Amino acid sequence: MAKKFKIKKGDKVIVVTGRDKGKQGEVLEVLRAECRVRVQGINQVKRHRRATQTDAGGIVSIEASLHISNVAHIDPESGKATRVGFEEKDGNKIRIARRSGKALA
Repeated sequence: MAKKFKIKKGDKVIVVTGRDKGKQGEVLEVLRAECRVRVQGINQVKRHRRATQTDAGGIVSIEASLHISNVAHIDPESGKATRVGFEEKDGNKIRIARRSGKALA
């Protein structure tokens, strides 16, 4: 069974370790079985692509995955890394930033 994470597709995250430390981006994909995420514009790698009828091929730059522990949510108030908590409002469970208490989008 795949694990459950607090980071979801579309979340704004910041890289906390590695060569892209401090960079921010949006989560494109969560790979639950591998505990990894792909973030827009982060961890760019070059790949050689063969030409096809629909694609010219050549060397393309794509986002490789990062381990989920190397990214954190961005606090909507301060713009810094934050942990995630949960609150119930009007019968709905929402995610909140622990740093400021504001709701995460």
